[in-house]
Amino acid sequence: MTAIAWLLPVALGLGLLGLLAFNWALRSGQMDDLEGAAWRALDDAPLSKTPMQDQAATEAANGSGSR
Repeated sequence: MTAIAWLLPVALGLGLLGLLAFNWALRSGQMDDLEGAAWRALDDAPLSKTPMQDQAATEAANGSGSR
């Protein structure tokens, strides 16, 4: 009987926590574009360079490397 007294509030608390997390995700726009990520994964366009790669390419072109 003591197990039910502990498990019932814990289960209700976890359910409430899940409901609050889902509500936060809806309000913060986490589920606004459900199809966009799927189409971007299938896109064959080349990936863009990272800022570090961009900086390295600029330094190499200017001859001002880190050597």
